[in-house]
Parts: sequence; structure tokens; C-alpha cells
Amino acid sequence: MDKIRLGIIGVGNMGSGHLRNVAEGKCPKVEVTAVADTNPEKLDNARKIQPSAVCFDTAEELLDSGLADAALIAVPHYGHPVYAAECFKRGIHVLIEKPAGVTSRSVRKMNEAADRAGVKFAIMFNQRTNPVYQKAHEIVQSGALGQPKRLVWIITNWYRTQAYYNSGSWRATWNGEGGGVLLNQAPHNIDLWQWIFGMPKRVRAFCSVGKYHNVGIEDDVTIYGEYENGATAVFISSTGEAPGTNRLEISGDLGKLVLEDGKLKWWRLETPEREFCFTAKEGFVTPCHTYEEFSADAPEGHPEVLESFAEAVLDGGELIADGREGLNSLLISNAAYLSSWTNDWADIANNEALFDEYLERLRSRECDGKKAAPQNGGEDVSERWKVRW
Repeated sequence: MDKIRLGIIGVGNMGSGHLRNVAEGKCPKVEVTAVADTNPEKLDNARKIQPSAVCFDTAEELLDSGLADAALIAVPHYGHPVYAAECFKRGIHVLIEKPAGVTSRSVRKMNEAADRAGVKFAIMFNQRTNPVYQKAHEIVQSGALGQPKRLVWIITNWYRTQAYYNSGSWRATWNGEGGGVLLNQAPHNIDLWQWIFGMPKRVRAFCSVGKYHNVGIEDDVTIYGEYENGATAVFISSTGEAPGTNRLEISGDLGKLVLEDGKLKWWRLETPEREFCFTAKEGFVTPCHTYEEFSADAPEGHPEVLESFAEAVLDGGELIADGREGLNSLLISNAAYLSSWTNDWADIANNEALFDEYLERLRSRECDGKKAAPQNGGEDVSERWKVRW
């Protein structure tokens, strides 16, 4: 077999974007043989993109058809663990869209099911394909930056208008998306935070609900994280600032990284800062350093993740992001929500029962009746999710 037979569950904006990438030949080792969606209009659109794909009204019909060796799950967030579990029961390989889910409890169960199934399991963290982020990951994880001290990420160029939030009944709702900027826009950045710098032990967060839009979810967030070794992290994101900023700064006792405008800037200290601090004979001197810059064109991302998934299924190749790793970014965002709801610190190994209780209260109080019906305006997904410096 030189191609995987892929079924796509959910062919809205993201699912149809993946379908289009395959149809355009961007994933040579993938053949989309089937698609499923409960919306007839979306199925009609899928037929136009890939006429040979068999269309199903439900995911279960697709999974039981025998037409797919692997499935790409691109449904609303709550459904990711649900449909992944259905795939695992049938021995079908899985690639899920981000985020992994809404609650860490559901994602833990999904990961356990993946372990039992023994199939390939990946998540669409396409920004990990960006060479600038890969270089930062390599530098920090190799120890070349020394003992980590601090990460600060201002990622506020996720600007959205009120029309965006009005475009679908599932948008900007606890019942539909399970959250706001933390669950919809920022999961890629939170994943990169932990992938590059590691997982904090606890966070203190401030999630502002409807600060800039007429919505009932958070559209502006500040998170402060603490690490076991004393390092700290500050993460700021918003959909209500224009033109917005994307600047990531990471410091260690051997220097500093700054990622901005598509470049990685690296200041390398010749002497570790901690050593220099206590051996220098003068008070107003700083360690000598060298300076490097790194830049590279980023790939589209989505096709690369899908193709690597296919290679892993076919040949045992390495996944760009194992699906189990989706739990890490969700642990951070769940803890941030819980911190904001309780007005207190929240451990990353958070109280899942307490989180679920708060979330269910929000869902039960929510009324979606006045929101517009879902739209599928043919949005260019590659533009929507590419890195904007």
C-alpha cells in the first residue's frame, strides 16, 4: 500500500481545507476515500472538491464502511475525544484537529484508549513545522540556552470582529467551542510554549469575558506560570487588539532568544550569567555575548502534518505531534480557566472534577438562541492559521 485511505469526519472550514489540500496533490501518500458530516450543504461542497469520496451522514457509517484505514477528525471541539474513541474501537488510525478536546478528563480517557488500540494517533499542531519554532525548541531543549529563566509571549494578533463571532451558533459559546481565545485561537501557541519551554507547575490567570466583543466567553487572557526550578512564564493573548503583536522572548542563564517578524534572534553569553554575577569584580558590567539570527520560509503546515501522519501509518515514520501531547496544552488552558473562575492559583495537575463542575454551570446557563446559523463562507484555512508575524 503506497497511500492511506483517509476518511474525514467533519467537512466544515477545517475539514474541507484538508480535503482540498489532498485533492490538490499536497499530500501524495493520502487518498480521501470517504467524508462524513451531518450538514448536507457541507457534503455537497465536499463532493465538488473530491467527487470520488463517498459521503456519509454520520461518522459511525463512515467508520463501519471499511473504506478508511485512518480518520481525520475536524468536528467541534467536544467531539474530538468522542470520535477518536470510536476510531480506536475499530482499530482505525487517528489524526485530530486542535485542541485535543475541552476537558483534560476527556482527553486523558482518549489517550488511554489510544494506548489500548495500538494505532497511530496524531494531532494537527501544524505550527510545529515552522523552522523558527523548531530552532527555538532545539536550542532550549538541548540546554544551549542554559538553565531556563523566563518565557514571555505576547500573541495578540488573533484579531476578530463581532461579525466573526456572529457567524455561527457554535462560536463564542461554552456549549459549542468550550471556550474562547484559549480554546479556539491560542492552542497552537500554548502548545509551542510547553513544547519549547516545558510545562509549568501552576498558573495564575485572568480571563476577561466579553472584554472587547458581545460574547459570553473570554476574548482577552493573561497567564502567569511558575516552574519547579523557579522559572516563570507570562502568556498574553487577545482577539480584541489591532494591529496586534507576536513576540516570543525566552531567557536562560546562557543567553536570550527573541522570535518576532519571522526571525529568531539569539544572544549567546560567553559565561553563564549566574557564574558571572558572583565572580565579576565590577558592579556595572554584563557578560560578553555573541549574536546570531535565523530565519526560514515556513511550510503551509497542515499538509506536512497530514503527510507525516500517512508516512507513520505506512512506514512507521515519526509523527510531527503525537496525539497524546494534546493533553499538555489543554492542561494549561484548563488550569488558566480554573484560576480565573476561582480567583486563585491553579495547579497544572488541576482538580478535574472542580473544573468540570464550573464548566457545566456555564454551559447550563448559556442560551444560544439569538446567535446566527452556522456559515461556511469558503474561508481560506491556510491563511487563517498560518503564522502571522
